[in-house]
Amino acid sequence: MKKKELDLELEKIDYRILKLLDERMELALKWKKLNGENNGDYEEQHFIDQLNKRNYGLASAQFCNQVFKSVFSESHRLQSKKFKLIGFQGDHGAYSEVAAKVWGSGLIPIPNKDFTEVFENVAAGIFDYGIVPVENSLGGVISQVNQLIINTELYVAGAVELNVHHCLLALPGSDHRELRTVYSHTQALEQCHHFLARNKLEPLPYYDTAGSAKMLSEKAPKAAAAIASKLAAEIYHLDIIKENIEDFERNITRFLIFSKEKHDITGNKCSIIFSTAHKAGTLFKVLEVFARAKLNLTRIESIPNQQGSFAFFLDFIGSDKDEKVIQTLEEVKVHTRGFRLLGCYEEKKQL
Repeated sequence: MKKKELDLELEKIDYRILKLLDERMELALKWKKLNGENNGDYEEQHFIDQLNKRNYGLASAQFCNQVFKSVFSESHRLQSKKFKLIGFQGDHGAYSEVAAKVWGSGLIPIPNKDFTEVFENVAAGIFDYGIVPVENSLGGVISQVNQLIINTELYVAGAVELNVHHCLLALPGSDHRELRTVYSHTQALEQCHHFLARNKLEPLPYYDTAGSAKMLSEKAPKAAAAIASKLAAEIYHLDIIKENIEDFERNITRFLIFSKEKHDITGNKCSIIFSTAHKAGTLFKVLEVFARAKLNLTRIESIPNQQGSFAFFLDFIGSDKDEKVIQTLEEVKVHTRGFRLLGCYEEKKQL
C-alpha cells in the first residue's frame, strides 16, 4: 500500500470517528429531553470499566479512559445548554434540514429514519419540533405525511416554502469528464432528467438525496456522483460540480413544523382539518362560509382516511385572534365533522 492510499484510509477513518461523535452528541441531547437529567457519573464509570474489559486493541486503557471521559464531559456541556431540537426525516443534508435552518437558525436538527418517527418523537417530548414536507409543486402532495397529519394530535407551529435546488456532487478532486453514474432519490433523478441525459450520466436510484451524498463520501464508488443539496456537499466534504441542475426553475416544496403544545403567537396563516357528511354540496357550504367572510384560501386538499372517507386540509390567510376568523371557524364547525384547528402561524419562504 502506497503512502497516498494510507493517507486516504486514515482520513476516512478520522472522518468516520468525527461523524460518530456527532451522532453520540445528538443521542445525548435526546437522552436529556427524554429523562430530564444528564447521564449519571456512576453509569459512565461503569461503562468505561466494561469497555476496558473488552479492550484487546492497541490503544491503552489509560488512553481509552481519557477519550471517553472527554466524550462524556462534552456530552454534559451540551446537555446543560437549553437547545431546541427539531427532528427531520433522512440523513444530515436533507432538504428538510435545509428548511429547518430557514425556519430557525438556532435549532439543532436531528435525523430520523422515517416520518412516523418524527411525529412520535415530537409527541414523546424528545423533540421540541418536527419538520415534514407536505406538498411539492412538481410531485404534488406527500401522501404518507398527510396521512400521519390526519391522526396526529400535534399542532402546526410554522411553515416554510423552499425552492429546491439540486447540485451534482462528486468526490474531491474528481474529473467531471470521467463521471458515468449518478445516485439520488428517484424524485430528484426525475427532476434532473434532461441534465442527466445531456451529459450521458446513468441515473441510479437511492433511498435519499442526502443518503446518496453520504454513501458517495463513505464508499467512494468509481466514476460516480450524487444529486443532493448544497448543505449535503458541505457536510460530506464533496465537490459541487454544478449547481441548479434541476429541469424546472420553480421546484417548491412546502414544509410544516409541528409541536406538542399550541403556540400562542399571532400568525398570518391558519391550517384546519375536517371531514364532511356524505351529502352533495357539503364541501361547497364550507367554502361558501370562507367566501362570505372574504378569507383567502391558499390550499385545499382531500386525503383518504382509514374510515374509507376523505379528510380535507384547508389553509387560509388570517389569524385565530381575529374576531372575523373566530366567527368563521365557528360557522364552519356546523357543516363539518372532526373539525380541528391545526394552528395559526407564520410562513417563511426561501425562493
